[in-house]
Amino acid sequence: MYQGQLVFTQLMDHLPRHAFRRLVQRYGGNRRVRSFTCWHQFASMAFAQLTFRESLRDIEACLGAVPEKLYHLGLPGGVARNTLAVANEKRDWRIYAEFAQKVIAQGRQLYTDDALGVDLDQTVYALDSTTIDLCLSLFPWARIGRERSSIKVHTLLDLQGNIPANLWITTASFGDNQLLDVLVPEPGSIYIMDRGYLDFARLAYLNRCRAVFVVRARSNLKFRRLYSHAVERSTGLICDQTIVLTGQGSAADYPDKLRRVRFRDAEKDEAWTYLTNDFELPALTVAELYRSRWQVELFFRWIKQHLRIKAFYGTSPNAVRIQIWIAVTVYVLVAIVRRRLEIDRELYTLLQILSVHLLEKMPLAQVLSAPDYTLKDADIRNQLSLFDF
Repeated sequence: MYQGQLVFTQLMDHLPRHAFRRLVQRYGGNRRVRSFTCWHQFASMAFAQLTFRESLRDIEACLGAVPEKLYHLGLPGGVARNTLAVANEKRDWRIYAEFAQKVIAQGRQLYTDDALGVDLDQTVYALDSTTIDLCLSLFPWARIGRERSSIKVHTLLDLQGNIPANLWITTASFGDNQLLDVLVPEPGSIYIMDRGYLDFARLAYLNRCRAVFVVRARSNLKFRRLYSHAVERSTGLICDQTIVLTGQGSAADYPDKLRRVRFRDAEKDEAWTYLTNDFELPALTVAELYRSRWQVELFFRWIKQHLRIKAFYGTSPNAVRIQIWIAVTVYVLVAIVRRRLEIDRELYTLLQILSVHLLEKMPLAQVLSAPDYTLKDADIRNQLSLFDF
């Protein structure tokens, strides 16, 4: 019989604990803390994510049901919901945000060899945001309009491995194009964006930073065509043009040349127009890059369905940020374990398996691997006959 660590403890061992300790020391996270440290808080919140707990009361009841295993989980003698609530309210959320960045860096290194679907050497990012609706009476600080309260989670998704390179949490009133003011562009990387990021002054900044952007154009775009390049219409391409903007404001914001690619999607019978500052990529590649942007939409749908980021354990901005960052850390952690242990299963399946095995003492690789089924024609001599003939 396996007498080693619990599955939860083995999972946590894949995290860079030394980096977490340095962050706690930097931000004074354990100052005036007697027993429930920042790591205890992180472990409790990670446990809640992995077991799909819906509230602080659920966390307290679940952990209180196994007091003999709390020590092996790396937790103190008990986790009271009030203690966890105060920690989420008071502890600096930057500890968990920067720790998530450390874990994300490890995850991205493991997935650098994944196929992107487009033969490119550059790093390709998809930039988008999703809105999470909140209760106005509980979250008045996130008010938008008279009767709504919501936040936005802006995500820069590395399309090679579908791991978020960075996240920003804002109120819903924060415009998508405003995020380009805080984004630090990587020269040579490709940023794929929807029309919400079509701000020519900000796109000009990306161009000056030598970053490549692919953005969907609006139908009322004012421009003048300089050149038309030959395209293979059988691939769905309609045109590939070099243009300059002629709008009164847009021409001043972006005086350089742009490339305009128009593509028809035969399946949806719709035509799309893209703008980019890259004049070397094949026109069809530009269209394929924008099509891959939908992976960020799938990422948002996935985390909303399988992580606890729609029902929050606290109502303050600090508590909301902590929960979202820990949820993202758990997502990337499971992706890291899948790659390190070479598990050929979907993340959703791994989360479901972990949710029922966290408190067992079994090797983590055995838990996550496919079970060994008995062959149908196996000779089982001790199997009793159900029927007498």
